[in-house]
Amino acid sequence: MDKPVTLLGLATAVPPHILKQSDVVERARSIFAGRMPAFERLAQVFETAGIDTRQAVRPIDWYEQPRGWPERTQAYLDGACTLFRSAALAALEKANCRPCDVDIVVTVSSTGIATPSLEARVADELGLRPDVARVPVFGLGCAGGVTGLALAARLARAEPGRTVLMVTVELCTLSFRGDAPTKANIVATALFGDGAAAAVLRADGKPGPLTVRGAGEHRWPDTLGIMGWDIEDEGLGVIFDRSIPPFAEENIGPAVDGILRRLDGQRRDIGRFVCHPGGAKVIEALETGLALGQGRLVEEREVLRAHGNMSAPTVLFVLERCIAAGLPARSLVTAMGPGFTASAAILDRAA
Repeated sequence: MDKPVTLLGLATAVPPHILKQSDVVERARSIFAGRMPAFERLAQVFETAGIDTRQAVRPIDWYEQPRGWPERTQAYLDGACTLFRSAALAALEKANCRPCDVDIVVTVSSTGIATPSLEARVADELGLRPDVARVPVFGLGCAGGVTGLALAARLARAEPGRTVLMVTVELCTLSFRGDAPTKANIVATALFGDGAAAAVLRADGKPGPLTVRGAGEHRWPDTLGIMGWDIEDEGLGVIFDRSIPPFAEENIGPAVDGILRRLDGQRRDIGRFVCHPGGAKVIEALETGLALGQGRLVEEREVLRAHGNMSAPTVLFVLERCIAAGLPARSLVTAMGPGFTASAAILDRAA
């Protein structure tokens, strides 16, 4: 019988520069209003997004200047490596582990390009062993935090006794495009923040406060255009389909039910749904689609208000708050991302 995979430690990290939503909308107005007759109508998203502040790897003035791939990439490498170290060390400390105890590192990121990948760049300074196994993962977007956690759990289960470190880092603000006066870019400007999260897992038969019982995914056919990136000369171009909230409301429930069935579970077994807060309307859609009742996803709204949408790490910020508040016997962590895909993992609390 497989040994249970224990979540030994979970931690988050954010960069130092605070972006107030009131300041961001004024900067956006100065950049776009003269070129977008519909800007004032679209600018309502800054008020309805449910965000007060976000954190960024660069000060707000940096984003006003034209930036190409070299500058964006350097900002990504600098900021992502710093956040990787901070989140990883905090998670390892909570797990009562040292960096040299780590056997496998899973790195999840979709907002920049790094070859060598991030874990290789920080390995020596962090203190990882030369024989550590590296698993960099790209392209999961907002679903990356849950999928990365599930992948780390599978690796831990496959190699009992091995310590697996999963780190997800996303610097979404670096995708800001002052040269792109589009609706999708305005929405991204109103939502995106930067952050990182890390988790430490092991399957060694020893009891722990939380175990990863299982995980699964659901991909909807013919939905590639809902969310993702276009690779353009000036940088990443965001793909946002405005149908995301109604799509989530209509489809998340059946997808989650299917994942639970494959794991021999049911929705009524879940005491807390821990969801990725993609935006205020997405939260409302999830509450309806999962029949939770409006206003139930309190921690999701608080993370969104304080940090914005950081893509993959965001749901782990929510999970961190839910753990501190006290999780029920069984929870389901879920996020949707490019593909278009729903990813879910079941967490059980020790009796």
